[in-house]
Amino acid sequence: MKSSDHRAPASARVSYRPYVATLALIYGAVWLVLAIDPVDRKDWVLENALVVAFGIGLWASRHAFVFSRVSYALIFVFLCLHAIGAHYTYALVPYDDLWQAVTGTRLNALFGWERNHYDRFVHFSYGLLLAYPIREIFLRVADVRGFWGYFLPLDFTLATSALYELIEWAAAEVFGGELGMAYLGTQGDVWDAHKDMGLAALGALSAMLITAAINRGSQRDFAREWSDSLKVKAATPDDHAALVGAKSR
Repeated sequence: MKSSDHRAPASARVSYRPYVATLALIYGAVWLVLAIDPVDRKDWVLENALVVAFGIGLWASRHAFVFSRVSYALIFVFLCLHAIGAHYTYALVPYDDLWQAVTGTRLNALFGWERNHYDRFVHFSYGLLLAYPIREIFLRVADVRGFWGYFLPLDFTLATSALYELIEWAAAEVFGGELGMAYLGTQGDVWDAHKDMGLAALGALSAMLITAAINRGSQRDFAREWSDSLKVKAATPDDHAALVGAKSR
């Protein structure tokens, strides 16, 4: 299939349906169970607003763009992690109690943590799990190659992470009180937003380094493609082309 053909063949779309439907059903079951009696119903609604929008976007684009099985699995895992955080509120996820029940020790005490770090874990997972699907979009829609196929997913992940922090801040300002603080989830850390963005970037960087290592071992032209992507394609500037988005001749 040519790289310019962004629509998957009908046979591919049909074969993906059972796989995607299975993941959707499992997630739906997890979501429904966790929707029952959440710790804070209002915060749960806020936490799920973007999930609903994301789900509508996936459904609306299902014919135009079909992700790979790996991407669908990564998206599924991230959404499940988020559903857990939304049920308990991120600051109250009882991972420490679960760890103690299994090992007999406290995870927070083991690492010297004084706060609930589930939110930090999910921010890291955002980059680690979603950078690959984002890369797939850049490869198949924007037709990027080489260096840009790894840098742009990292850059986009960091940009959307920053956008989410702004959304959290705006929601906290609008709703205020306990609901605003629950959604913001800083737990008293003035650098919370910066650390969240840093962890998302670290997760995305890890995902892209793993992807690059795998591709380097399987692609004979990996170094050439990387080098070609950094070459200047037009030696002289073209102000008109830059303005209208046309390619320089």
